[in-house]
Amino acid sequence: MKTKTTTSNRGSKHAGQSRNSPLSIEIVQSREGKKRFDRLLGHFHYLGEGHPVGDYLRQVAVREGQWVGLLAWGSACYALKDRDEYIGWTPTLRAERQKLIVQNRRFLLPSEAGSEPNLASQILGAAIRALPRQWQECFGYEPLAAETFTDIEAFEGTCYRAAGWTAIGMSKGYSRHRADFYVPNGRPKKLWMKPLRARAFETFCAAELPEGCRGGAQSNAHGVLPFKALQIESLHEALRRTPDPRGKNRTFSLGAVLSIVAMAMLSGHRDISAIHRFGQRLTQTQRKALGLPRKKGMKFIKAPGYKVYYNLLAQLDTDAFAQVLSGWLSEKAGSLPGALALDGKMVRDTIGVVSLVDTETGTPCSMAPMSMKKGEGERCEIKAAQRLIEGQTDLSGQLVSVDALHAQHRTARAVVERGGDYLMQIKTNQKKIRKTLEKKARQSLPLFAEAKKGMGGKSGDVFRS
Repeated sequence: MKTKTTTSNRGSKHAGQSRNSPLSIEIVQSREGKKRFDRLLGHFHYLGEGHPVGDYLRQVAVREGQWVGLLAWGSACYALKDRDEYIGWTPTLRAERQKLIVQNRRFLLPSEAGSEPNLASQILGAAIRALPRQWQECFGYEPLAAETFTDIEAFEGTCYRAAGWTAIGMSKGYSRHRADFYVPNGRPKKLWMKPLRARAFETFCAAELPEGCRGGAQSNAHGVLPFKALQIESLHEALRRTPDPRGKNRTFSLGAVLSIVAMAMLSGHRDISAIHRFGQRLTQTQRKALGLPRKKGMKFIKAPGYKVYYNLLAQLDTDAFAQVLSGWLSEKAGSLPGALALDGKMVRDTIGVVSLVDTETGTPCSMAPMSMKKGEGERCEIKAAQRLIEGQTDLSGQLVSVDALHAQHRTARAVVERGGDYLMQIKTNQKKIRKTLEKKARQSLPLFAEAKKGMGGKSGDVFRS
C-alpha cells in the first residue's frame, strides 16, 4: 500500500526546476525504508530516532523520487494540563479517547537550513492533509487532532504556526522515568495543537463520536478514577454507613463495593457488566486503598465479581444509598453550581438514579433512587426527580434544565419555590403547553410577532418580526 497526497511546492523566482516539482506524502512501510528512515533521524535529528511504541506512522515528503522531509507520528502524551483544560474533557474521557490525538514525534528536513524557504510549512500542511486518511488505512480509525512540542530554548515553532497550528500552553518540564514516575528535566516546551477536522475539540467531549473515530476510542481507561485519593478515602468512609443487607458470610466490605459502584456510575457506566469491568480495571494500589482482600496465599488483591454487584444491588436499600451519596456529594461540592441538569439513568432493571448534575463538570450534586421511567407510582423517574428538587434547600440564582419527560407543573413549581429558574424542553407532541408558550412568546417579545413557516416543518418553530 502506498498512499500519496500531492501539493505544489512554490519556490522563489530563481529556484531550480526541482523546487517547483510537486510534493507527495507517502507512508514508509518496507523494512528497508523503515531502517533508512530511522537511520536518518538518528544521524540528523537532535533528539535521535526515537522508540516506536503503539500506533506509529512514518511519513516522508517525496519530490522527484527524493526524500525532502521526514515526519514520525505516534501516540499522544497521557496527561497534559494545558491540553486537557483546552479540550475540557474528564479524566475518564481522556483515557478512553486520547488515541484520537496523534503526536508529531519527529520532523526533519535533510536539506541545509534556510536553503528552501517555506518548505517546512508546506510539508507540514501536506502531511496534515494526508494524515487522517493514512492513519485510518494503517490503524483502522481516524484521529481528531495532532499535537507536538517545540523546545523554547532552540526553536520558535515558526513552521508550525505558518502551517496553522496553535500554541495552547507549555509542558511542566518533566520526563517519564517509569510507568507512573516523572523526573524534572529543566526544559519546559511549548505545546502546539492542530485540529484534523471541523469542531474537533468539541467532538472530543461529545456523547457520540463520528463513526470513523470510534475505533480509536476503545481504551479501557485502566486505573482512571473520577476522584483523587483523599476523596476516594472519604467516599469509602461515608458509604460504610449504608445499611448492609447481606448476611455475615461476605468477602468484600460494603464500603468498598459501593465505592466502586458509585465511581463507576459517576463515570458514566450504566449496567452491572460495565460496573464489573470498571472494578476489574482498578490497579493493585487502588484496590488496597479500598480495603479489598488479598487472594489466599498471594499478594494479589482481588476485585468483586459480577455476582457480588448483582446480589448486593438487588437487596440494597437504594434510598439509604442515595441519601449517603448525595450527602457526600453536597459536602464535597461546598455549594450548588450555577447550572444544573436533571436526568435519570437505569442500571438494567436492578437500580436506577435521578441525578442533579453540574453541566460544566458533569459531576452529580445530588441523587435519588428510581425504578422504571413510567408507572410504579412514586418510584418512577418523574416522581423521583420531583422529590429530588423538593429536597434542595436553596436554588437561588440557579438554572435547572430538564428534558421533555420532566416538563411537569410540580417540577417547575418546586424549582421556583426554592428561588431557582428552569429551562424545559417541550416537544411537538405536548401540544397544549407548546401552544401556550408560543402565544406567550408573541405577547412578551414584540420583535418576534410573526411566525415563520417552512423552517423545521411546522408553524411556530421560528419567529420573526
